[in-house]
Amino acid sequence: MTTNTQPKQVAKLPIVLIGMMGVGKSTVGRRLASRLNIPFVDADTEIETAAGLTVAEIFERFGEQHFRDGERRVIARLIDGTRKVIATGGGAFMQSDTRELILNNATTIWLQADIQTLVQRVGRRGDRPLLADRDPETVLRELAEVRNPVYALAPLHVFSHPAPHEATVDAILKELRA
Repeated sequence: MTTNTQPKQVAKLPIVLIGMMGVGKSTVGRRLASRLNIPFVDADTEIETAAGLTVAEIFERFGEQHFRDGERRVIARLIDGTRKVIATGGGAFMQSDTRELILNNATTIWLQADIQTLVQRVGRRGDRPLLADRDPETVLRELAEVRNPVYALAPLHVFSHPAPHEATVDAILKELRA
């Protein structure tokens, strides 16, 4: 579902995927990039490479604010004017500087999913710092309440159903051509 329009030069801009953890930004992003024949970059992987630590280790050793500062710098480097698909971490768009950078310099797509789908998907990985020692459904509901109104600032919204990720890729491609 499209909520806003972006300038027609979107064909030349990086495509940035935002949304909650578990929505499929990385998986969908890889497939989208492949279909568009452009590079894919996962911001969290780039942060880990730059820091020499995992996201969980950065959170544990230095705290969330330190992580967010590094995340902003990495995303600024990735949004360099070249066409690519960038998957961001779930909290990246919540930071005003990062959000402004993304909205002003990329085609921004909010991938959405219902809470039960997110719970099922995050259960497949045990490396999510915000879920450490907490009930995933409770955390995801709390995060969604705060984050969804901010994610809604993205010009394009695509729902990620509990179906094959190719269906989400098809929906994104349809939105990009609209």
